[in-house]
Amino acid sequence: MLQSISNEARQNITLPGLFCEETTMQLQGKHTHEVATRIIRAFRHPESLPKALAPIFIHRKDDVPCRRWSWHNQLLCAIAGTDDARGYEQWRKAERFVKRGGKAFWILAPCVKKMTEETDDEDEAEHNIVYGFRSVPVFRVEDTDGKPLSIDRTYDQWILNLPLRDVAESWGINVGTYSHSANQPLGYFRTGTMGSAIMLGTENLSTWMHELVHAADHRLIGQSDKRWCKEIVAELGSAVLLECLGQTREADLGGAYEYIQHYACQNQVPMVKACMQTLERVCRCVELILDTAEQEGAPNRSIRPEDTTLAPS
Repeated sequence: MLQSISNEARQNITLPGLFCEETTMQLQGKHTHEVATRIIRAFRHPESLPKALAPIFIHRKDDVPCRRWSWHNQLLCAIAGTDDARGYEQWRKAERFVKRGGKAFWILAPCVKKMTEETDDEDEAEHNIVYGFRSVPVFRVEDTDGKPLSIDRTYDQWILNLPLRDVAESWGINVGTYSHSANQPLGYFRTGTMGSAIMLGTENLSTWMHELVHAADHRLIGQSDKRWCKEIVAELGSAVLLECLGQTREADLGGAYEYIQHYACQNQVPMVKACMQTLERVCRCVELILDTAEQEGAPNRSIRPEDTTLAPS
């Protein structure tokens, strides 16, 4: 899960594709290791790194009820393969009905109770408290019929054009977006018995790659590891992937440095040493993604790597 470490984070310029066949040959094995090593060398000179990019938060403009749900429940929507889900009565109010055979999936709704307390000046103040959660059945829009809906499709094409999206698709991972608000992660990857999903709260390409590396890491070693190590692998892997694709600006080495430094400090490990400890694992994740992309026909799209300039070693 990609959390916001500072106000200066990442920015995305939407890219239309992946990479060409001759480039794919360059991105395997030794090349991946060399790019990762160059990035780590650049981290030895943080004063030479570019300033961390600012995040571009996603704010969907439609009035779909699930946009106001917790991001955990929005994740359940993505895993269910939909961007709009509502309860039976909510669909009825929208003049739509659940099709015969439509199956619900379940979200958690808070149980709220109103409390009254006396204030210091002997007045009474009311406030709501959450004392538990209950399961609520909801249905996907795809399982309903009726009056057409007005839905903001601004980000649909953006999701379709994400580089390496075919990799996530081949792994059975649904990709969706949510309106970002304070204290929410910039993006996250989750997997479980219901399925897997990557949800993005920013348009940052580095956020997307970070979560994709999490997915690759999960396929390789599962969930049995410390969080600080997973986060460093995902962030360094994101920078390596984008450098391999020639997207030096979107690799956001300044932002990656801040993020990795944060987690290295939490574990009381020198930042460069933490990167070196995870280097082989990072390269395995990147190579898995690129190998899968090649198998999925990525050469049919093209992003040609540009010459990259990193800080001196």
